[in-house]
Amino acid sequence: MKTIQILFVLALMLVSIDTVSAQYRNNGYGGGGYGNQNGRNNQMGQIPQGPSHDQPKEIPVEVTVGKIMEKLKAALTLDALQEIAISNVLTDSMRSQGILLKADTGQEQKTKEIAALSETMDRKINQFLNEDQKIKYKALNEEGKQKKSRRNR
Repeated sequence: MKTIQILFVLALMLVSIDTVSAQYRNNGYGGGGYGNQNGRNNQMGQIPQGPSHDQPKEIPVEVTVGKIMEKLKAALTLDALQEIAISNVLTDSMRSQGILLKADTGQEQKTKEIAALSETMDRKINQFLNEDQKIKYKALNEEGKQKKSRRNR
C-alpha cells in the first residue's frame, strides 16, 4: 500500500513536471521563431515585454487536485462530503510535497519523506472511504504502480 501511494504521487508529479517543461521548452510557439518580430531575430533595440521566460510557471496545486478528484470521483463514486474531505487531504499533501522538493536536502532524504507523506495521505483518504471504495482505491493505486513500472522499462 505504501509503495502504491508513493508511485501514485510520483506519477502525478512527473506528469506535472513534463507538462510544464514541454510548455517552457517550446515557449508556447513551437520554438520556430514565431516569438520574434516577423520571424527575424532582431534583438537590437528591442524592449523586453512582459515577464521573463527564465522559469516555467508552476501549475497550481488546486488544478492538479481537481484533475485527481475527477478521476477518483468517477472511479470511487464519492459523495459530496467525501469529495471535500479527500480534496483537502490531497491539497495539504501536495503542498507539503512541494515544500519537500524545494528543500535543500539529499535526494534519498526527500524520497523517504515523500514516501512517509504518501503513506499518511493514503491512510487519511482511507478513513473517508467505505469498504468497497477502499478496495477500488487500492486497485487504482496498483494500476498506477504498474503503469509507472512499464514506463520505466
